[in-house]
Amino acid sequence: MHPRALPTLRKDDPSTAPSTADDLLFGDVHVTLDADRGVVTVTGDALPTVSLVRAEGADIDEAVPLGTRSAAALTLTVDGEAARLAPARGRFLRRSYRVDAECAGVRYRLAPDSLEESTLFKEGIAIGELSSTGDGWVSATWPEDRPAGSEVLPQDAAVGYALAAAFGTGGQSFWVAAGAFVGDLLS
Repeated sequence: MHPRALPTLRKDDPSTAPSTADDLLFGDVHVTLDADRGVVTVTGDALPTVSLVRAEGADIDEAVPLGTRSAAALTLTVDGEAARLAPARGRFLRRSYRVDAECAGVRYRLAPDSLEESTLFKEGIAIGELSSTGDGWVSATWPEDRPAGSEVLPQDAAVGYALAAAFGTGGQSFWVAAGAFVGDLLS
């Protein structure tokens, strides 16, 4: 895949002020991550509003930007409509960091493909690459050479930004994780 030029990013106040990405397809995308309250919100002039909210009293996992990967403790809405969310456990294998969502009958998967980036799939077809630093900052690229019929729609982008902000992107490969585990045992 040959992506378009990377979007530029203006990073605002890192507390709970939105990070603003200048997305090449959708213009300004505002991503707000409030880790203390457990809320991610994505808005933009050309996007539906997406919210991901952690339930009060949920066990907090500091390794997850939103604080949990428990589907039972999370609520995803897209333009006010409830959506299904199924994050994997996020353990040793890279694929265990995937997150599945279903919104308005469309299935999405955000899955790590390197240490820092994840691919957004729509109905099993790769439509974009996302990167997040875990503090609300998200960057997305939408390759031009997608298969026919895999147009990136506003809902697709908004869901991708929300999943990347809430759960982070990237993941270690099995071999890197195994090496770190063995190194810990030997030290």
